[in-house]
Order: sequence, then structure tokens, then C-alpha cells
Amino acid sequence: MSRMGESKPYHHGNLREVLLQSALRLIAEVGPTAFTLREVARQAGVSHNAPYRHFQDKDALLAAVATQGYGELTEAMLEAAGQQPKGLDRLKQAGLAYVSFALRRPEHFAVMFDAPFSKQTHPEAADAAERAFSVLVSLVEECQQKRQLTPGSPLDLALLAWSMVHGIAKLAITGRLPHRSKVEILKFAAFVIDESLPAKRRRGILPQPAHT
Repeated sequence: MSRMGESKPYHHGNLREVLLQSALRLIAEVGPTAFTLREVARQAGVSHNAPYRHFQDKDALLAAVATQGYGELTEAMLEAAGQQPKGLDRLKQAGLAYVSFALRRPEHFAVMFDAPFSKQTHPEAADAAERAFSVLVSLVEECQQKRQLTPGSPLDLALLAWSMVHGIAKLAITGRLPHRSKVEILKFAAFVIDESLPAKRRRGILPQPAHT
């Protein structure tokens, strides 16, 4: 006879999603490294063996959280950029969407960039990260084609854009900015983007080449 109150194994219809949500709650409490699959199972109300139905180990669970986060981030940037007709505005709004995502999903953000799981052994997370970054590269290339950004390596300019918004996002979610509200943080992020893009120093539009 089972003991009174003992969790029934696998009683959730969507066990994988329940485990992911339990992991996110633990990450919010203790960070992306200081928990175990057993604790995730306890939080989810399932047997301690239940997580192994979907995740080989803790790293696999963290990789799944990261993959989920990168997917949502990619969608958020594409959606924000798609609402703007001009290249520079598309790039700027994608950057603001990056910061908004970090504010909305700090646990995902922490796993995506701070968790120690190997992307070599979890290529799905690496692929999702690459898709997210490729959005920035594509937006930079679009601006360069329209002569709204300085010529040069689109990869370097995308890394510049990423460094800016990632730094703001990291400072914001760790409480190291003087700004506290989302409105204030995004206003500051917009200021940084406007002041830092190479095109800003040329009033946003590069001169057209002389015809020969």
C-alpha cells in the first residue's frame, strides 16, 4: 500500500511542460545551477524518477529551458521588427524586444547565458541561439543595403548591437540600473541604441555614391 500523500508518478497529462515550469520556479529562487532533478520533481508533484522520462539529466532540462527561451526571443524580435517599415527602426525595435524579453523572462535569460550546460552535447539549444542571433545579422544587412548603416562586416555590427542590448538587459534584471520600471529601462535602452549606432553620427542616412 502506498503511503498517505505520496506523489503518484506521471499523473500529469503534459509532464514535460510541468517539469519545465517547475524548473523555472526553482531557477527564480536559487539560480540556474543550485537545484536537482529530484527537487524539480518534488515541485511538480511527481515521483523523483518522472523527469527522466523527458530529460536525461539536469543539463538536458536546462538546455530545454534555453531552447524555449531562444525561440520566444526570436519570435519577439521578428514581431517587433515587422511592425516597422524602416530598416533602422526595425533594428532598433528588435533590440528593444531583446531587453523586454529579458525583463519578462529573467529565468530563461539566466539559463540561456549563465547556465553551464554544453551546447555541443545539446545542439538544439545551439541552433536556437544561432537563429536568434541571425535575426540581428539580417536586420543589420538590410540597413546596410539601404545605406542606413555604415559599410563593413555585418557580423561585427550585429555583435555591437547585441553587446549593447545584452548589457542593458543584464544590468536591468540584476538591479544594477538606477531605472526600475520597464518604461524607464526601455527608454534608456532606446537612448543607448540611438546614440551608439554608427549611422547616428551621420544623421541616420549615409550619402549616396556619386554617379560616374
